[in-house]
Amino acid sequence: MTHEATSASAPAPSSPVPRPSRPADVPLMSSAGRLIGIDLARGLAVFGMYAAHVGPEPAVGGPVGFLAELARGRSSALFALLAGFSLVLITGRPRPRTGRAGRQAVGQVVLRALILIAAGYALTALDTEVDVILAFYGLIFLLVLPLYRLRARTLALLAAASALLMPVLLYVIRQSIHHGDRADTIIAADPLARVSDTDGLLELLFTGEYPALTWTPFVIAGMAVARLDLARARTRTRLALTGGGLAVLGHGGSWLALHLVPGALTAVAAATDGGGAASAWWSDGVGDVDDDAPAAWLLVGAPHSQTAFSVLGNTGAALLVVAACVTVAARMPLLTRLVRPVAAVGTISLTAYVAHILAIHVVGMEEDPGPAVVALLAFVTAAMLLATVWTRYFRRGPLEYVLHGATRITRHIR
Repeated sequence: MTHEATSASAPAPSSPVPRPSRPADVPLMSSAGRLIGIDLARGLAVFGMYAAHVGPEPAVGGPVGFLAELARGRSSALFALLAGFSLVLITGRPRPRTGRAGRQAVGQVVLRALILIAAGYALTALDTEVDVILAFYGLIFLLVLPLYRLRARTLALLAAASALLMPVLLYVIRQSIHHGDRADTIIAADPLARVSDTDGLLELLFTGEYPALTWTPFVIAGMAVARLDLARARTRTRLALTGGGLAVLGHGGSWLALHLVPGALTAVAAATDGGGAASAWWSDGVGDVDDDAPAAWLLVGAPHSQTAFSVLGNTGAALLVVAACVTVAARMPLLTRLVRPVAAVGTISLTAYVAHILAIHVVGMEEDPGPAVVALLAFVTAAMLLATVWTRYFRRGPLEYVLHGATRITRHIR
């Protein structure tokens, strides 16, 4: 998926006057020292989740329906990959922090993870129709934290291995839970389930919309990307090629498997009442299946299907977006200035994400008040305006400041 970032040796200059190295490949940076390209990608991920939650249904067809389809599942996967990038930023990029600084960074990640879990459950308690992702992210942060010192190549191999193996393991576990009728027993013994009034760890790990078992590969892949030297054009090109290859492997491989394996399409159609089985290789329109899914479901490539094909395809799409965004920031200054409002949203992505769920709760978007396209444009426009004004005067978003302040206690770690 990725490769180790190395510095290419340059031939000795013929002139004794030194020249700056590869100025066009140095990405534009914000005043806070953040990679604008990563903030841009994060802003697009936020807008993708807006589209999935308040935007039009893919069934409307045409370009609008196609864009709505692209946002579903893929935007949350991009957000997860960028969460892995953020984890490495906290623990040290390009080299992991060691000693006391390393222990403090680990403490920061643990505290952030616990806060995200609490915030996720608080938002879930609002009872909107949104499947809140924050608690899942928090648990995944804790699961991948031991990997923070690994090199890019090792992280990439782990991401690839987990993308192939974890979906099969999840399928087996879900089948075991369903047929053994063990879910109620597990939930009853889980203190987190009692406190949160949810299915607790069982949901976070296995049965939820974003089970940690199949969403961990995205975060590990993001950690690998963060270890790379994105200032190098060659690295960005390889990242884009890797993303394209994974997207083709995931969705194209699913299409081939569904059409070549005897009875696969028929089994998927039967499990989903026939809805969208023909497009199950790439579209979320295939719908959901119960815990008694047929083995043929493992051949589906739809974004939320929790299969190896879907994880590979979504990872590829996320890498393509990241590669495009960091390339825009590095090589296209005019376009970068034009999309700064989107990057501003990415700078305060936690605030933007939480705010849109609160807005849905307040105005009752689940009741569909008005055309979905108008609602989506209103959400996107409001987010860009508020983010642009806020980041003009402040380094972090409101909730980002709260998160940063809460983790300052880690300065006392020795």
